[in-house]
Amino acid sequence: MLKTVFRVLLTIIGFISGFQLFKVAVSSPIVATGLPFSLPSGIWFSALGGSIFGLIFYFITPSVVDVVGNMASWSDSKLKMIPTRDIVLGVCGLLIALLIGVLLNFPLGRIPWVGPYLSLLVTLVLSYLGVTFILNRKDEFSFLTNQLTKRPASSSGKKEGIGKILDTSVIIDGRILDISKTGFLEGEIQVPGFVLEELRHIADSPDLLKRNRGRRGLDILNKMQKELDIEINIINKDYDDISEVDSKLVKLAQDEGSVILTNDFNLNKVCELQGVSVLNINELANAVKPVVLPGEEMLAHIIKDGKEVGQGVAYLDDGTMIVVEGGRRFIGDTIEVLVTSVLQTAAGRMIFAKPKLAFSEKIST
Repeated sequence: MLKTVFRVLLTIIGFISGFQLFKVAVSSPIVATGLPFSLPSGIWFSALGGSIFGLIFYFITPSVVDVVGNMASWSDSKLKMIPTRDIVLGVCGLLIALLIGVLLNFPLGRIPWVGPYLSLLVTLVLSYLGVTFILNRKDEFSFLTNQLTKRPASSSGKKEGIGKILDTSVIIDGRILDISKTGFLEGEIQVPGFVLEELRHIADSPDLLKRNRGRRGLDILNKMQKELDIEINIINKDYDDISEVDSKLVKLAQDEGSVILTNDFNLNKVCELQGVSVLNINELANAVKPVVLPGEEMLAHIIKDGKEVGQGVAYLDDGTMIVVEGGRRFIGDTIEVLVTSVLQTAAGRMIFAKPKLAFSEKIST
């Protein structure tokens, strides 16, 4: 429908252009006397010219529309790769440079012969310098960009959350899908293009385990796009001068003002050193585990030996390890234990306990 409208409009424009062109050609003495033959007069000759140009415009319109559409799509894809902060600062720098150029044009324009050309040259140079100067110091203008690029409030009156950038490990882990379903995550979910590329390489690995992990990550992303109401945005932005994916994630988070969502302990530490906000899935999992206090009783199924002599190891349903002193002789059995201490680490939580039977025997003696 849109192509038909453009075709009609351009045909009309072509007809009018041809009509006026042939009309001027007939009435112009310079054109008429310069030709070896005389041009016919009358409105029919102008109408003939309009018809010819109208037909030309009619047939070339689909190609013109396709070219313009391709150029618009290409421009849009390139602009999406530029952070909003850079666009805002670039426009501000350009406006300031143009204002200075206008002020300088008054004295420069009075110079004979070269004045207009010199004014144009100075304006172009100032525009380039203004945009470059601002973008090279964009970190110093965070007070301005934080206000200009702030997300608007939603229709319900609540502010949209900050974007969350997913790294490869948290996608393969899969728990992000369940967390997103609960509705605790706010803001846009952002998946960098280089993370998708890394997932594809893992999915194509000759190693069976890596291949399954990569395919699981791609399946998780597909489910998130189809089953969740959260907006998922693929960021096609790369840093060719940076080779490490973790370093690219940190740089992207700084440019976008987003938070990195991961379960990688090392990436967590790097983000803290770089001043980038990070959300660790493992820390969330540890935070929501039931609180166990020393002196509490629980059932533990001893499944293997511990590192120390006589120790037995059991696990809770959430994967928390229970180290039972003197529990080796109960391997394969489910016994009651008393919690003696709880050790909380960044990697998880460990519970130390002793068999309740041993306590009972000690008290009775």
